[in-house]
Amino acid sequence: MADHEARVVPVLRWEELPEGPVVVLLDQTRLPHEEIEFICTDVPALVGAIRSLTVRGAPLLGIAGAYGVALAATRGFDVEEAAGQLAGARPTAVNLAHGVQRVLDAYRRATAADGDMQRAAAAALAEARALHREDADASGRMAAAGAGLLRELLPGGGYRILTHCNTGRLVSGGEGTAFAVVHAVHRAGELRRLWVDETRPLLQGARLTAYEAARAGMAYTLLTDGAAGSLFAAGEVDAVLIGADRITADGSVANKVGSYPLAVLARYHHVPFIVVAPLTTVDQATEEGSAIEVEQRSGHEVTEVAPGMSVAPLGAQAYNPAFDVTPPELVTALVTEAGVVSPVTAAGLAELCSVSPAGTSRTGNGMMNA
Repeated sequence: MADHEARVVPVLRWEELPEGPVVVLLDQTRLPHEEIEFICTDVPALVGAIRSLTVRGAPLLGIAGAYGVALAATRGFDVEEAAGQLAGARPTAVNLAHGVQRVLDAYRRATAADGDMQRAAAAALAEARALHREDADASGRMAAAGAGLLRELLPGGGYRILTHCNTGRLVSGGEGTAFAVVHAVHRAGELRRLWVDETRPLLQGARLTAYEAARAGMAYTLLTDGAAGSLFAAGEVDAVLIGADRITADGSVANKVGSYPLAVLARYHHVPFIVVAPLTTVDQATEEGSAIEVEQRSGHEVTEVAPGMSVAPLGAQAYNPAFDVTPPELVTALVTEAGVVSPVTAAGLAELCSVSPAGTSRTGNGMMNA
């Protein structure tokens, strides 16, 4: 099935300008109505963009952090200080710290080798570009593995898939994570309907996933987060596909708040609940979900529909966690670029992480009944 996408604005790119290199971002806070680029000439600007969600999505945050270290190195800023600022910009998404550390390590190795700062900066940039390419490759592998899993679990096609938040090219060096799987079955003519949760309070589903689905020519329907239960009850959902911001050693999944209720609904209604994420999202140093630091965001995101436009009484308190955590027993399968693990267990996840991304594997004890 052919895509209907118009000109695609790069989500993130490195650009060499006469006055020096910059990191250029597609400002996701302006979508879907405006495709505006935001130019970061220094690390504080990039950190601000990360915190304001100008750039977002776990894999893309890793790429942004990687280029941020390279930006500091090439512009002659304090690289160690810049790395600390970048890694701490958002605490839950492990990819951010991973991307920062990977490029920082490359910079340190080059510096230790001969002390040539120009060569060290070039090494940092080369490592950031390598991470960018690898993420795009991982996206394609996840798409293929996830589409194969859907066909195994649900033979016959005609899938009605529910997704939450945004997991397409806006979060990745490629076509995304969960949305890349949706894109693969759409191209194969096997997607009947994409159900898009609006994803309160920042509406990443309504603003971003619907934007990507429309550009791809998919049949999609937007729904409020609270309407998902009635959709399951009506038998209108064949599978749930989400991404992840962090996966702990036991297989617990931190993702955009609202994901955990979907997992509970999926289990009750015997619907596969599938998580699609690159191996960089797996944090084996954190043993279980309860140890994840969940980012708490401003209450204004809940009490206001726009700056200064309140929908709640003056002074109303708001609970606004950016993420929730789904325990592994509610996850039917985890799809990565290295293959699929199901059921999701600590042992199965460890085995999966030991496989080179260049290979594929199926770990666990076979497919779990959803």
